[in-house]
Amino acid sequence: MSFSSDQVNAALAEVVDPLTGSKLGLPAIRNSSVQIEGSDVDLTVALGYPLHNDNPELGKRIETALQSLGLRLRKLGFSKRVVAHAVQMGQKPLPEVRNVIAVASGKGGVGKSTTAVNLALALRSQGAQVGLLDADIYGPSLPIMLGLSGKPESLDGKSMEPLVGHGLQANSIGFLLQDDAPAIWRGPMASQALEQLFRQTNWKDLDYLIIDMPPGTGDIALTLAQKIPLTGAIIVTTPQDLALADARKGLRMFQKVEVPVLGIVENMSVHVCSNCGHAEPIFGEHGGREMAEQYQVPWLGALPLAMNIRTQTDSGTPTVVAEPDGPHAKIYNEIANKLALQVAALPRDMAGKIPSVVPR
Repeated sequence: MSFSSDQVNAALAEVVDPLTGSKLGLPAIRNSSVQIEGSDVDLTVALGYPLHNDNPELGKRIETALQSLGLRLRKLGFSKRVVAHAVQMGQKPLPEVRNVIAVASGKGGVGKSTTAVNLALALRSQGAQVGLLDADIYGPSLPIMLGLSGKPESLDGKSMEPLVGHGLQANSIGFLLQDDAPAIWRGPMASQALEQLFRQTNWKDLDYLIIDMPPGTGDIALTLAQKIPLTGAIIVTTPQDLALADARKGLRMFQKVEVPVLGIVENMSVHVCSNCGHAEPIFGEHGGREMAEQYQVPWLGALPLAMNIRTQTDSGTPTVVAEPDGPHAKIYNEIANKLALQVAALPRDMAGKIPSVVPR
């Protein structure tokens, strides 16, 4: 009996991915590769998100689906092709940037920038092409966190080449100013600078561009939410009531401009003494998780208040690259994987696929 790739694709489309809870469907079929020899099948499945620690349960489900047809799965691989997803009404994704993710906090001092850089590095370690944009015009920290210096090169006098640190494409106003020079700009000028950094940087084939937002919901945050095509946002907070109050404002801002909130990360959730190992929730307990339940948004995970996270980031070698097999890097990788899965579940961008109508 001979089998066709159409039969394999039909069975594949009905398989439910345990990580997303959804059927693989047409997108996976269009970008998958099928080779059949007799009753043996070699299969490469396009998942739409980078993989962390493989997906063995999905492999079992695909094998079972093929066995129901009388086929044997001889070889299975996964491709990590990330596609562009829908953005706010009136915006279009940049051609070279498939998904833009804002990392916000509402309040300063909660470890938002440290979280942003480590999540970007975790996504890259899982096979994605990732960029990082420092949107904090008044307090840029990206040059220190990635250990980068120097100004972006311009090849045409109109645009900038991103600097590269630990495999991340990056840009920041901090690269354009002297180390101790303040950006003494009013809101409109700072907002314009952010748009220029975003649109005039020659990002190269990015699956994700992570934007490290400034604290608060002022001019720059509103510019980001209204004028830059965002796939979604995540909120970083501590369990402290003061931090949560501002984090709620940041979350509501994104909801008002119809940007999906992809989840909440709780930073500094517990302090573990480096001498005796005693764990103490000095900022309170479960505030981020309870906020996620209150607003019905995904809970992505919690990170401890740990000295090495701070020292590694200050030295320009963040935790995910400094200790890739360490316990804190593991948490960052798990949060990044959950974030990628949330993005993969969003509606796909169709703006470039719908032909424009020209009156004649």
